[in-house]
Amino acid sequence: MTMNNHGRPTSPDHVPSDRNVETVSGSRGLLQHEGLIFEVGTPETTGVDLPKPKNRTGRLGGVARKKGTGLPGLSEPQAVRHYMRLSQKNYAIDLGLFPLGSCTMKHNPRLNEKLARLPGFADIHPLQPQATVQGALELIDELATWLKTLTGMPAVAMSPKAGAHGEFCGMMAIRQALIARGEGETRKRVLVPASAHGTNPATAVQCGFVVDEIKANERGRVNMDQLREKLHNADDIAGIMLTNPNTCGLFESDIREIADLIHEAGGYFYCDGANFNAIVGRVRPGDLGVDAMHINLHKTFSTPHGGGGPGSGPTVLSEALAPYAPVPFVVKDEDGVFRLVEDVEGDASESFGRMVAFHGQMGMFVRALTYILSHGADGLKQASEDAVLNANYIQARLKSVMTPAFDGYCMHEALFSDAFTAEGIETIDIAKSLIDEGYHPMTMYFPLVVHGAMLIEPTESESKAELDRFCDSLESIARRAAQGDDTLKGAPYLAPMRRLDETKAARKPILKWVEANADSVAAE
Repeated sequence: MTMNNHGRPTSPDHVPSDRNVETVSGSRGLLQHEGLIFEVGTPETTGVDLPKPKNRTGRLGGVARKKGTGLPGLSEPQAVRHYMRLSQKNYAIDLGLFPLGSCTMKHNPRLNEKLARLPGFADIHPLQPQATVQGALELIDELATWLKTLTGMPAVAMSPKAGAHGEFCGMMAIRQALIARGEGETRKRVLVPASAHGTNPATAVQCGFVVDEIKANERGRVNMDQLREKLHNADDIAGIMLTNPNTCGLFESDIREIADLIHEAGGYFYCDGANFNAIVGRVRPGDLGVDAMHINLHKTFSTPHGGGGPGSGPTVLSEALAPYAPVPFVVKDEDGVFRLVEDVEGDASESFGRMVAFHGQMGMFVRALTYILSHGADGLKQASEDAVLNANYIQARLKSVMTPAFDGYCMHEALFSDAFTAEGIETIDIAKSLIDEGYHPMTMYFPLVVHGAMLIEPTESESKAELDRFCDSLESIARRAAQGDDTLKGAPYLAPMRRLDETKAARKPILKWVEANADSVAAE
């Protein structure tokens, strides 16, 4: 028997069986099983006992409720424990390395959080008179200046609320530019590499374009021969949506030629900035011929990912697209006063319009600018260099037991295929086994151009010691996968819940609790 760095046995003979890890309560270790809130609470009970008012008649007439709402009643300890136990079922960047590839799960500095909670930023309202929020408008303007400087672009739209929203912004600017040229109805084709994020083709279609896929070459980059073929005598090209570094964790070495070819064909170059963290301070996208690029503040500039909560995806624009940027945007008048341009007229007469009700996500702006100022230009460059170094360290550590998808160095993330696994062992088995080692799984089966893909992005946040702990765990699992260890197919064994039937969960999800199926929900 061997022991991993967590003190757990790595020999297949010592993987817990179903029998010796299950308990009557469904609990594991110090993590207690928690039912749905409807199963925990008692309907129509309350901790507040008020006497019925005397000599008072209701004012609701015939719309007064005649029966209970069915909501569960919980005491304060029950409510606190319910949500605490649920939180213990989550993984978080504050718990350990979060290896999701193409997600840039870096540390969220507490300094960011402290400044975002300052009353002058946290308590303002978007409908306040602009004279009362000059500090906030100046902050937005300063962040915009940094983003333009780091990307080498002359304009930026700050209002998009997420990465995909930023994509939509960039593609709408391209659409408006084509309309202004009188080619809005003829240039409808957008080229999208096969390794692109799924939001790229979705955004193009949503903006009224037709997607034309470009295959990857054997090096994991754009197939230039196919690109030239698609652009030959093509007068219907609207542009290209390209991620750089791409989702294989590789820098598109032909990016300048790609930009030139697209521009010669009359199209625009949209760059997905999801992986900007790999090149900040090293490369300016504007120097590469990019016309539009969104920036994920929650990735490159350390604002929280939020689990579907408030995000921000500012979109930088080239000189060719700047006139079509959405409103609102901040300008500084000659008297030093900041104001918002909110109408499609005057300074914004060519704008494609408004994307959001207000001005963007203030809390994320504060966090991002705090991160930028605390690092400085040299620190941002070092962060990118360290992110690339960490990814290459993981690739170097694991390449003897796993199969790198492509030869050579990677950028910010290391990509492996499932070629090293024995017959019957799948990528999902390796990912689920990582849970027993105390880690969230890596990104699985993406990008689609690599069979059984495993994409790992450590970011610059991790120390060598933490990288070694992660690699020790994954190396142990990889060796078992190469040997055909069937116990991997039952993982996770030590998590609060065992492996679910993911196909059934996707095709027949139970999305609403009703008392009649309470027992079946609990069993699921």
